[in-house]
Amino acid sequence: MASHLTISEVAERTGLTAHTLRYYERAGLIAPVHRAPGGQRRYAASDMEWIGFLLRLRETRMPIGQMQAFARLRGEGNATVPERRQLLEQHLADVLAMIESMQRSAGALQDKIAHYRALETRSLAAVPPPPERKPRASSLPQTSRPRPLPAGPGQTARNRR
Repeated sequence: MASHLTISEVAERTGLTAHTLRYYERAGLIAPVHRAPGGQRRYAASDMEWIGFLLRLRETRMPIGQMQAFARLRGEGNATVPERRQLLEQHLADVLAMIESMQRSAGALQDKIAHYRALETRSLAAVPPPPERKPRASSLPQTSRPRPLPAGPGQTARNRR
């Protein structure tokens, strides 16, 4: 990795926008970033590691206020290690509770899906096959006997047989 990355390079590598990175710095989540002579931010490898950890906290839904408290304690040095550990232990307990809750919810969804599949299978098996199509009475020919032929010259209907 380059020794110092621009904000656009960090944005590309982390998936954060440049706007979010600047916000994180203003909010105290990221310590003020080293600047190049022209004033552009230059992120070091240690900044990238910290941003990666912040992304993990965000992914586990740590509220921004807790993230700020953790960053503030981190900035105060090793004397705050016990408080940082406690904060992370509490967050981990919250995450594990959330995972357990999500697993119960996922189980309920799986059960409901299985229930609906069973209903679909039963309803398909219970549906009788469609009856054979019989022509309707109105589509049958109206006469069952042939019509008499008209009489030819010198014949009557009786003597044609």
